[in-house]
Amino acid sequence: MKSRIALAIVLFSFSATTLAAMSHCERKEQNIKRQLQYAQLHGNSYRIAGLDRALQKVRTYCTDENALADYRQDIADKREDVAERRQELAEAKAIGNAKKIAKRERKLAEAELELKELEALND
Repeated sequence: MKSRIALAIVLFSFSATTLAAMSHCERKEQNIKRQLQYAQLHGNSYRIAGLDRALQKVRTYCTDENALADYRQDIADKREDVAERRQELAEAKAIGNAKKIAKRERKLAEAELELKELEALND
């Protein structure tokens, strides 16, 4: 779990500066390419096929207006996810189960990190 978060932080910090100067469609394409490299590294043929299709669709149909709308929707979805995780943590604290509290805290931290990563792309 910690290694996955550390990997996300490294990938994010490396790509955030590059993505800041790109248009929204270029950002989407770069994100797909990064996922594609990861899938190729791990030999995930089904993921590779899906990402190849996604890359072709982005190259064919993406407009900056559509990509911006998708980005805003992603931000709204992540904010909703963070709110749900906070609610789950509050419920776990009310019950007092230490294992559930720790699990909910980890999930909340992951959701908050994902939200911060998305928000940073717009800076």
